[in-house]
Amino acid sequence: MLGAQLSKTQIDRLGDRLREGRLEDADLRALDAYRRAFSEAYESVIQVIREEVGLEPTGRPAKSTKSIIDKLRRESLRLSQMQDIAGCRVIVSDMRSQNEVAASLKRAFDHTSLVDRREHPSHGYRAVHLIVTNANRNVEVQIRTELQHQWAEVSEKLSDTVDIAIKYGGGEQDIRQMLDRTSKLVATLEVHEFDFSAHIAKRGYRELPDDVLKLQSSFVMQRHEIAEILDEIAEMFSEKGSSDALLN
Repeated sequence: MLGAQLSKTQIDRLGDRLREGRLEDADLRALDAYRRAFSEAYESVIQVIREEVGLEPTGRPAKSTKSIIDKLRRESLRLSQMQDIAGCRVIVSDMRSQNEVAASLKRAFDHTSLVDRREHPSHGYRAVHLIVTNANRNVEVQIRTELQHQWAEVSEKLSDTVDIAIKYGGGEQDIRQMLDRTSKLVATLEVHEFDFSAHIAKRGYRELPDDVLKLQSSFVMQRHEIAEILDEIAEMFSEKGSSDALLN
C-alpha cells in the first residue's frame, strides 16, 4: 500500500504541498492511501476498547481529506505529527469513570500518551485524549464525560450553523462568552462531584447519611440544569444562524 511505503520525509513533504494548495491528483491519491493505512491499527484499538473496558466506541478509521488539509493550514504541525488521522470516542458518566477508563486503556496498550484537556482546555473543550501507538500508527481515543460531550456537540453545532471560527476560539463575543462560561460550569461541577465521590469512598459508609444523600441529589440537579442551559444555547443560536443565512 502506497501510504505504508511513504517515508516520514515523504509524508511531511506531501503535507507541505497540501498546505500550500498544490493539490495534484497524485498527491491526493497518496494522501488517501496514507489515510487508509491507519485502518488496521484503528480496528485493533476498537476491539481492545470493547473487550477491555466493555464500552462501544464511535469513531472513524480515517480523518477526511478536507479535515486533514484544513488542520495543516490551521496549525503549525507536520503531516507525520498529526495524531488524529484515525480516532474514536467513548462517553462515560463522570470524571471518576473517565480516569478509570483512561487507566484501563493505558494498561491495555504498550505505547500510549495522555493529553488531559480538563486541566488545559482547548477553547473551552475538555476531555481526556489517549494517543495509542499501534502497528506504528497513532490512533486517538477521546474519553469524554456526558457533560463534556454535550458541550463539545453544542460547540460543533454552532460552528456548523453560525461560524466555523467558534470551534477554534473565535466567533461572536456573546457566543464565545456563553461557551466559555458553560465550559467552566461543567468543569467546576465535575471536579466537586469527583471530590465528593472520593470523600464518600474514603469514609466507607455502609449507609449514606441524609445530608450526604441531599448533596448527592444536588449534583444530579446541577447536571440537569447545565444540560438544559447547553440545549438552550444550541437552540438559540441555531435559529440565529438560520435567520442570518436567509439574509445573506
